[in-house]
Amino acid sequence: MPNVEVCLSPELIHLFDLKGKIVVVTDILRATSCMTTGIASGVAHIKPVATLQECEALKQEGYFTAAERNGAKVNGFDIGNSPFSYMEDRFKGKKIATTTTNGTVAITKSTEADEVVIGAFLNLSTIANYLIEEGKDAIIHCAGWKGNYSLEDTLFAGALIEKIQLRFELGDDASASALTNYQAVKNNLLGTILSSSHAKRLEKYIRKDIELCATLDKYDVIPILKEGILVKK
Repeated sequence: MPNVEVCLSPELIHLFDLKGKIVVVTDILRATSCMTTGIASGVAHIKPVATLQECEALKQEGYFTAAERNGAKVNGFDIGNSPFSYMEDRFKGKKIATTTTNGTVAITKSTEADEVVIGAFLNLSTIANYLIEEGKDAIIHCAGWKGNYSLEDTLFAGALIEKIQLRFELGDDASASALTNYQAVKNNLLGTILSSSHAKRLEKYIRKDIELCATLDKYDVIPILKEGILVKK
């Protein structure tokens, strides 16, 4: 039976052996929610990069650019980090380069894995079904906040583990803890996410974003990393 583990922060990912495994990167507020929404809305592909400079340079290659730091859109880029922006008709069939405070860092630190896929509450069941079908060891990589723990990402990890637990062994204490935490609050998921420190940073500006990011199974797509870009699986 395959194992599932949870990495609570990109600062810890070096402790995990990624080779031969599927890594599910999650940054609920809001990078992976944006990526899932974008792919579901017809964006051709999304290129995650770690730095603002890399993202800006991709304008020369015909990319729209999305950049966020500390929750806010960075001046000079086309959009920030709202999933609603990724729904805009102008991006259908187009390519977007993106850099965020946490999510794109987690993606770029996961590339030694056999596969890197993008997970959010928005595509929870689709990701769970994929992991079960593939039957490989999995690591849920929580993007956190500037290297620290984040509640909402860990709740996603617990939600995903709940769906796959009959087919996977829990490989570490973090996975057991994530599952326990999610089961304790799943009947008040939005309220719990709103109580998180990152949601409090964002709520006065983008309450509707948070509500969307806490929505389960809105989409049935899986963004997967292929040669540095995210495409529809």
